[in-house]
Amino acid sequence: MVRDSASSEDSPSLQNVLDALDDPDCRAILRVTTEPMTANELTDTCDIPTSTLYRKLELLSNASLVREQDTINPGGGRTTRYKRDFDDVTISMTEEDDFSVTVERPPRKADERLADIWSTMGDEL
Repeated sequence: MVRDSASSEDSPSLQNVLDALDDPDCRAILRVTTEPMTANELTDTCDIPTSTLYRKLELLSNASLVREQDTINPGGGRTTRYKRDFDDVTISMTEEDDFSVTVERPPRKADERLADIWSTMGDEL
């Protein structure tokens, strides 16, 4: 399962962000996830095999560039959708000549924050 980047308060590591952005499949996923999409939709849209897709989603999640949104289905089970989770990524150099990364995120509405909490609770059950 892909880690929920939305619940992470830590900034992603520079290397994780660079690894994700250097990957053509990850960039393709980021281009189409302006709206939430299921893994099946991503597989079809990006023409990426399912097994590869989950590895790419893991890269993006580790870089905190994509987040999961779970929906509970009325008949049971849940559907997971993936959405790009940043407005801007900035890589800069500090005064100590170290590189740093800043990920600016869109503001979350109350229902999105509640959905994140619900998703986290579901994972722990």
